[in-house]
Amino acid sequence: MGGMSIWHLLILMFIVLLIFGPSRLGDLGKSLGEAIRGFKKGLNEDPEIDVTATARRETLPPKDESKTHETTQNKEKEKV
Repeated sequence: MGGMSIWHLLILMFIVLLIFGPSRLGDLGKSLGEAIRGFKKGLNEDPEIDVTATARRETLPPKDESKTHETTQNKEKEKV
C-alpha cells in the first residue's frame, strides 16, 4: 500500500507521455542526459582558477570614469 507498484509507474509514465508528447519527451531525455554528463564531468575535473592580474582584467568590465565622476557630483549636489 505504501510502495509504488508497477501499475503506479505505468500510469505515471502514461500521464507524462500525454503531457509532453513523444517528440518533446525524447528532447527532454536528451537534454537531461547531457546535463547529468556535464555535472559528472565538472565533478571529476580539477578546478582551474587563474588568479593572475591579466585574467582579472579580462573578466572585469572596464571602469567608466565619467559615470563615477557624475555620481560623485550628484551626491555633492544632494548634500547642499
